[in-house]
Order: sequence, then structure tokens, then C-alpha cells
Amino acid sequence: MKGIGLELRPLRVEDERSFKRAVKEFADQTSPWQFAFHFDPSGDFSGYVRKLNAWSRGSELPEGSVPNSYYVGVVNAAIIGRVSIRHELNEFLSRIGGHIGYGVIPSERRRGYATEMLRQALPICATLGIRTALVTCDADNIESRRVIEKCGGRFEGLTDYPDLEVQKRRYWISTEQSVATAPAQDGPNQTPSRTLGNATPSSGGAHVAPLSGTAGR
Repeated sequence: MKGIGLELRPLRVEDERSFKRAVKEFADQTSPWQFAFHFDPSGDFSGYVRKLNAWSRGSELPEGSVPNSYYVGVVNAAIIGRVSIRHELNEFLSRIGGHIGYGVIPSERRRGYATEMLRQALPICATLGIRTALVTCDADNIESRRVIEKCGGRFEGLTDYPDLEVQKRRYWISTEQSVATAPAQDGPNQTPSRTLGNATPSSGGAHVAPLSGTAGR
């Protein structure tokens, strides 16, 4: 799926160089947020792509994780961001993390890419059976707040959890109007339609998908 020169699609084996460059830039400037999850830069990249495909089918998931799909935002053949879509919500995700996490590498921020990636993620959520997507951001992250609200986010309220250093703003976004524009899936990463449900939460809070929906994490 494309918009403002950005294509949101699954990661491919031929993306290795661009992907590793994005992972490094993100890690150098956006710690502790992660661009990739359970990724070893020195490992077999084609194996990592296969692992992402398996996770999208609910297979080979790390303990405590839910089925999820990983997409990269591509502009001029270069990866500039990523989106993680959690097909289900476990206890942690329903409280804090939400359905969608996204991030843009520092050198490509403030160009509208976060908004466009979130916009393109919504029809994918719809095909997964997620009628309204929960998206969260840090309470003090004004840029992410704007991204979510531009995509139709309805503010539910602030979290009030003593264990959080920064509370989260919780938003719900309807995906039903976007289902007709859902992009075709790319090869083995194609996932069947699923209904929203709950997964067993991990006591350690570890998840394949990112822990927050804030832009630029």
C-alpha cells in the first residue's frame, strides 16, 4: 500500500542492508525503543524474515507474545520506519501497549511518515477482525498525540499505573472505513482473518511487538 511516496509492506530478504541501517540508527538515537524485535544483526537475515512470517501466523511465538505482523515503511527503496500490529490483546497490551506500534528513524521524522504508516495500518487491522484499534502514546509525546488524532483516534483517557514513569494516553481508532483499501499481503507473511481475543499474558511483560504506540520510539 502506498501514500505520499511511502509503501507499507512486509519485510523482504532483499531489504537486509537497508533494514540493518535503520535498526542501527534507531538504536543509536532512540534507546530504549526498538526498531526490530528478537533481531540479531550477525544472524541469518533470511531466517529472521521467516521468523516474522511465522509470528504473523501465530507460530513459533516467544513466550508471552501474541500473533503479530511486522511491516516496514519504504520510501525511495529505503526503509524509514516500521509498524507492528498485534492481532490480539493480552493483559499488558490491553492496559498499555495497544494493537499498533510504530516508529520512524530519526533522520526521516517530521515528514508525515508516522501518520501515513498508521493510516495504512488501519485497513490491515480491519482484515484481521480488529474493528477498533487501541493505540497509545506517552502522555508528554505531543507529536505522537497529533499522529494518532490525525488518523481518527478518539481519546479515552490517561492511564494511572504506579509502575509507569510516564503515563499513557489511550486512543481508539475505527478501522471499518478503511477495510476496502487494505493492501495485498506479500508472500508467506499473508495472514488469515482473525477475531480480536485475549492471549495469556507473560509475567515478565516480554512481547514480540513494541511496548508502546508512540512515534519515534
